[in-house]
Amino acid sequence: MRHASFIARTVFVHNNDVEAACRILNRILGREDILDQFRRTRFFEKPFQFRRRINFERCKAIYNEDMDRKIQFVLRKNRTDPYPGSS
Repeated sequence: MRHASFIARTVFVHNNDVEAACRILNRILGREDILDQFRRTRFFEKPFQFRRRINFERCKAIYNEDMDRKIQFVLRKNRTDPYPGSS
């Protein structure tokens, strides 16, 4: 039996359609940030650039999490008070 992660990351070519398989593979690699990691490690990254990138990624993750929470709050249904804080 094959390993589950191997099956999940395997792209099969059907009817000799290599281009479609490449598109699927690129989509998988893009979702898992493998291409971005490859582009980052292709050249040396100076320590200050590394720290700047890490801090930016942290700030971006915090911002996105906060915005997702706000959007989910606004999109809630069946609230007892549809406009909290307005009264």
